[in-house]
Amino acid sequence: MKRTLSIVIATLFATCAVAQDTSLSLEDTVFVTQSEANLNEFFWKKRPVVVFADSDADPRYGEQIELLMASLPDLAERDVVVLTDTDPAARSELRTKLRPRGFMLVIIGKDGGVKLRKPLPWDVREISRSIDKMPMRKREIREQRLVPNDG
Repeated sequence: MKRTLSIVIATLFATCAVAQDTSLSLEDTVFVTQSEANLNEFFWKKRPVVVFADSDADPRYGEQIELLMASLPDLAERDVVVLTDTDPAARSELRTKLRPRGFMLVIIGKDGGVKLRKPLPWDVREISRSIDKMPMRKREIREQRLVPNDG
């Protein structure tokens, strides 16, 4: 049976324009387990960060998940969704498309393109810097500066 574990970290960036969203906190983070993660559902909406390992017992995998969980606000601000795959035998769509060898961290842009591959765990600060250099993220930052904050 496929053991592809997808952890989807999707918190809404609270805005004053939508009153419902302001009451949400990081405790409202969504964890979804799927047999197959479909990257197309995030196209133009989220930036998938995919963490691969040959086993969930891999120390690098554990370290990467801890690093990601420690900085949820930074990830949420950048529209990041985290997907994990720790079962190479399942031959998931993610593995077929991205072809990892052992542990691998992959950052995918909102346009669906692979922006970065790393063979070692990365701190959220490093991930954030890479995302902030992307043209689409730069545009998002500029647009946020132009929108007045009513709160």
